[in-house]
Amino acid sequence: MDVSERRNLINSLDNELLKGGAVMSEWSVFVAQECDLAFEAGADLATVITAATAAETYLRAEYGSASKQQPFFELINQSPLPSDLKKDLHDLRRFRNQWVHIATPEDDQEIIDNPETYRTELEKRAIHAQRTLRRTLYENQLV
Repeated sequence: MDVSERRNLINSLDNELLKGGAVMSEWSVFVAQECDLAFEAGADLATVITAATAAETYLRAEYGSASKQQPFFELINQSPLPSDLKKDLHDLRRFRNQWVHIATPEDDQEIIDNPETYRTELEKRAIHAQRTLRRTLYENQLV
């Protein structure tokens, strides 16, 4: 996908999923914009990581406990989001964790031999991350 196709995908997701208005913290907006910039630039791993960050920021602002710093998985579980969106957020969180916490970085022959396989998977996951993020940000719209 080129920059134009990526920008068009973001716009089509917004057109599809945003039917009214959405109110969220400025932190959520800022991190979501960074996610969009990463996606448009083709930085798919950065998109996945930043989408998870933006979703966590949104959930923390909307449903987090002021008395304690809850892990992302708790924020997902305690939120009133639909179960299919919770599942997608957990999938995003787990995939992000695989890349943020690479268990055996010394075992790198597979990525040396097949980098395109990883790039293809990351692009697919980045597209899904964009959809999951928007479903999260737009979950409580003003219509």
